[in-house]
Amino acid sequence: MTVEAPRMDITKIAPAVYKHLIGIEQEIAARVEPKLYHLLKIRASQINGCAFCLGMHTDEALRDGESPERLMLLDAWAESSAFSDKERAALAWIEELTLIADSGASSEAFDGLKSQFSEEEVGWLTLVAAQINTWNRIAISSRAQYDRKLFQQRYPEAAKTPEPA
Repeated sequence: MTVEAPRMDITKIAPAVYKHLIGIEQEIAARVEPKLYHLLKIRASQINGCAFCLGMHTDEALRDGESPERLMLLDAWAESSAFSDKERAALAWIEELTLIADSGASSEAFDGLKSQFSEEEVGWLTLVAAQINTWNRIAISSRAQYDRKLFQQRYPEAAKTPEPA
């Protein structure tokens, strides 16, 4: 099976909207601890099957010091001791919101957040889920392809980042 060619370029179709999405991304990123932020974006992208976002956010996570071992275990976080209680609560929430048609954002997942995060932090985690699911839908529907070389031009230090396992 071959990979379908890109269908459209949202950056050219709606540049003003894309610019606002980038602004929202930056605002959220400033409010969430970077390693947790990467884990949440990668987990939602795993669920949604977004190759572009998986590639990009894995590179970012490795660049920011996340271990390859934890990234490999992320799909099975619930059965792994590699994640803290705080990370586990946030990962449960990102799954609930990514699969909201199935889960309805359960009380159990929400209650699990309350012992680990403030009300404001829960709000920002909810915005992480909304934003990454937006990016996943844009990338998947447009058949965007992640190019690590373009990433390395944007972040020269990424050239020192090991290839994902």
